[in-house]
Amino acid sequence: MAGVKGQVQRRGVERRRAIIEAAIDLFSRRGYRNTGIAAVAEQAGVTAPAVVHHFGSKEKLLEAVLAELDERALRRLTGYQSRDTLASLRAIVRDAEHTVADPATASLYTVLEVENLASDAPLHHTFRRRSRLLRFHLAELLREGVRAGELDAGLDPDMKAREIVAFMEGAQLLWLLDPEEVDLVALSASYVDTLVTSIAAHPPGPGPGSGSGTGGDSGSGSGPTS
Repeated sequence: MAGVKGQVQRRGVERRRAIIEAAIDLFSRRGYRNTGIAAVAEQAGVTAPAVVHHFGSKEKLLEAVLAELDERALRRLTGYQSRDTLASLRAIVRDAEHTVADPATASLYTVLEVENLASDAPLHHTFRRRSRLLRFHLAELLREGVRAGELDAGLDPDMKAREIVAFMEGAQLLWLLDPEEVDLVALSASYVDTLVTSIAAHPPGPGPGSGSGTGGDSGSGSGPTS
C-alpha cells in the first residue's frame, strides 16, 4: 500500500512539474492573458480539470510559475556570491550568459511585466516589489563595498543600483527584440568593465618623498661641482 501511495505522489509531482513547464513556455510566447488553462493542459499532456486540481485557478498557476522562477534565480545567484564586491558585480555577465541560454524565461518576465505596467493590473505590485527588492540588495552590496574600501567613498549606492537595474532590464529587452544584432553577453561585459572602473576606489597617488615625480629624492643625480 505504501508503495502505491508513493507512486501516486510521484506522479502528482511529475504532473505538477509538467504543468508549470508548459505554463512557462506558453505564457512567454502568448502572454498570460492570451493563454487559457486548456492550452496549458494540452501542452502538459493532462486534462484541464487536472490543472485546476493541482493549482485551483489560472491565477494560482501563475503564482506557482513565478515561485518556480524565483527559486531558480535564487539558486543561481547564490552561486554568484563573493566576498569581493567587484567580483559580485561581474556576476552580471554570468547572469547574461544564463539569460541567453534560457530565452523563454527572459521573455516570460518581460511579457508579464508589460502586461502588468498599469497600477490596477493584478501583478503590478508584485513586479514593483520585486524590482525594489533587487535594487535594495544591489544598493546594500555597493554600501558594503564602500565600507570595505573597495569602492569610491563618494558613490551613491541607491542611484548606482537604479542604474545597474536599468541597464540589465534595458539590455535584456534590446536583446529580445534583436538577438541577431545584439550580443547580450558582450554588451554586459562592456558595461561591467566600465562600471567597475568608474566606482572602484582609486589608490592614493604617491606622496612627498616617495621617490617619483618632482617630489622625489633631492639627492639623486649629480649637482654642479665647484
